[in-house]
Amino acid sequence: MPTRRDAGSAGLEQPSLALVRAVTRLLGPLVRLLIAKGITFTYLSNLLKTVYVAEAHKALKETAETPTVSRLSVITGLQRKDINRIMSEPPPQKSAPPAVSLGARLIGIWTGDKRFRTKAGAPAPLARASDKPKQQSFDQLVRAISTDVSPRVILDEWLRLGVVAVNADGLIQLNANAFVPQRGFDEKAYYLGRNVADHIAAVVQNLTEGQDPCFERAVYYDKLTPDSLRLLQDRAREHGMKALLALNQDALERADADAGKPDATQRMAMGLYYFQGADDPSGDTAKEEK
Repeated sequence: MPTRRDAGSAGLEQPSLALVRAVTRLLGPLVRLLIAKGITFTYLSNLLKTVYVAEAHKALKETAETPTVSRLSVITGLQRKDINRIMSEPPPQKSAPPAVSLGARLIGIWTGDKRFRTKAGAPAPLARASDKPKQQSFDQLVRAISTDVSPRVILDEWLRLGVVAVNADGLIQLNANAFVPQRGFDEKAYYLGRNVADHIAAVVQNLTEGQDPCFERAVYYDKLTPDSLRLLQDRAREHGMKALLALNQDALERADADAGKPDATQRMAMGLYYFQGADDPSGDTAKEEK
């Protein structure tokens, strides 16, 4: 845990113990993943230096303060030589895997555009191609987004990732859990960064004075049997997908209405998660809505 001297060396007050405990807890699952994937503390430490410099640089720019090396050193607690090295390196690659960048838009249309939904509002099974004017096809779905990518290429990749399947009638069926690919580590890792980062950003905004609060809630229960967990997992998937699909339809309509407007510069994200595991030995699980 940081000491008063540690904090003072960076020109900061002693951090909140509640915040330190929260950060320690949220880092636990991430560190387990890093260990499992061979990412050592040394590697993570160097990565954190880069992130600290980038975020400090951004914070200073937002307050119209010049982000000099000396100022960045004071804010981050890093040595000037580290900051000079980091600032001379090319920025890290943040682009999404090809299957994600185009795929997310296609899934948004498939689940939100009434042309590609059933009368009940579910994503309709699509023929690979169709000559009938009123029958929508997978080819037409892809062409609604891009004419530069072959629908066959997208289909093959989605079949590999488990995003779609071909049903008994030979129609292409969207996987109910297709918001995150079922296979493909790079694709799932991308969503780890994107979804969890947005969730943390919402919490950070809620902890920041003067910021409008974001919606951020969770339900916790312990002392449950495996049978109850199976039931609740099914209910969470059912109700969660309904909520996401409904909001996706609303957002797609607003995106179409806002297209071309000069102030259409903002983005939104809503995510849901479900977790189950052994009771927390710390007793920090409560039967309440957070």
